[in-house]
Amino acid sequence: MINALPKKYGDNLFSTNPHTFDSTFNYTRKALADKLQNPNILLIHFHTFRYLRGRKEYRKHKDAYEAKYLLGHKSILSTQRYTEGEEFEGDEYYSAEAKTKEEAKQLIEGGYSYVTDVDGAKLFKKPK
Repeated sequence: MINALPKKYGDNLFSTNPHTFDSTFNYTRKALADKLQNPNILLIHFHTFRYLRGRKEYRKHKDAYEAKYLLGHKSILSTQRYTEGEEFEGDEYYSAEAKTKEEAKQLIEGGYSYVTDVDGAKLFKKPK
């Protein structure tokens, strides 16, 4: 259905001009800030989303080199901007136990990650 839409920009459905993306984003951001009466929304920029993903990947893997690879950085120094100030000591987790394959499958689908086996039960955790 999308391919049937008229292509106004050569082979593209939408403009690939970065200025168009930026102006549309700015207009939408301002309209949302006005509607919600929240000026903090104006502090959000395109790069904010990349920063959030970098922090999320670093917290998930606890490895700056893995985050570097996922973000496509050439240098670890670029990735360190996203990882400064991250502390892992004192991280809190929800824990769960599975005794059957079905219970383990449900936990994994619920965002839990496997930790170890203890007394025939599998232990899982996920960040709070």
